[in-house]
Amino acid sequence: MQLFYNPRLDHSNKQFFFSPEESKHVVKVLRKKEGDVVHITNGRGSLFTAKILVADLRKCMAEIVDEEKTIPKRHRLHLAVAPTKMNDRFEWFLEKATEIGVDEITPILCEHSERKTIKLERYQRVLQSAMKQSLQTFLPKINPLTKYSDFLNLGHNAIGYIAHCQEGEKMDLKRRLVPDSSILILIGPEGDFSKSEISLALEKGFMPVSMGKNRLRTETAAIVACMTVAFANS
Repeated sequence: MQLFYNPRLDHSNKQFFFSPEESKHVVKVLRKKEGDVVHITNGRGSLFTAKILVADLRKCMAEIVDEEKTIPKRHRLHLAVAPTKMNDRFEWFLEKATEIGVDEITPILCEHSERKTIKLERYQRVLQSAMKQSLQTFLPKINPLTKYSDFLNLGHNAIGYIAHCQEGEKMDLKRRLVPDSSILILIGPEGDFSKSEISLALEKGFMPVSMGKNRLRTETAAIVACMTVAFANS
């Protein structure tokens, strides 16, 4: 199944137009014709089945014939991750986390961060592409780059965990997780969180956790966290 994304679709829509780029893909690449069926999601849990009315390269028109709602997960995962020095590694993380099942991502700016800027629009496109490729109907939310201390001061209605490499009492994440709950996990930069950043998180009620004995790259640690939460809630 080929899945398209249109955030404007809802139950009130009957007919709609694909964007020029998607129109070209539908008609020229997929060779769809009038009467053929396509599938679209709005990224908010709805899967629409539509029939093509006008197969135009520039303005393909379709009509909604069915809508199916995806049941939301009982747990929610928010990953706050320091962007990696190599941007392609962070984009790889975004893609894989979407495929596995993440709900929200906040890039955080830490004391040891080597990347201090991000391309938010590009990241949004990566998430959209991964959602469509993995045939999901919920698009993860990605927030602007946020200073670490500011992020912690926002207050979060979730069980918080901080993964770091410093010495100290830590428990494996899989042993700390509470299934069917809202979870927020902090993942630091290549140079790890600073001692003051760890202390601040502990003061805010975050629990220190380990991802195992091996030292992991930032993007690997984030994927391990995502997988651990997925398994705990499967």
